[in-house]
Amino acid sequence: MRVYADTSFLVSLYSPDIHSASAAAIVARSAASVLLTPLGELELLNALELRIFRKEASAGEVRQARACLQQHIADGFFSLEAMPDTVYERARQISRRRSATLGLRTLDILHVASAILLDGARFLTFDQRQERLARAEGLRVG
Repeated sequence: MRVYADTSFLVSLYSPDIHSASAAAIVARSAASVLLTPLGELELLNALELRIFRKEASAGEVRQARACLQQHIADGFFSLEAMPDTVYERARQISRRRSATLGLRTLDILHVASAILLDGARFLTFDQRQERLARAEGLRVG
């Protein structure tokens, strides 16, 4: 089984916050391959750097998180996947159907479109708006 983890989930997995224990528990009981696109990796790395800026983490903690991420990539925990060629067209379709009623951000739409196109069986998120969108688009959440 393949799962797609959005940035809210990934940040909680690599940097302590109120959802970190839940993220670790979900990963521990899952034998799934976690899909990681360049978008997801970039957003995670930037979110970690923002934690330094916001004084939520030290530079050393972020270095350790980046090293852990790289180890997980090397160990095959993540399945590195390119953004699907049709992701922007699917995102436009989702935007037309859902943005006016759900108040969506473009990056959230791109994550859901990627999960659909990469055949993610589950969508992992701690973002309520992202969860509503994923469910509306037929993804299993959690």
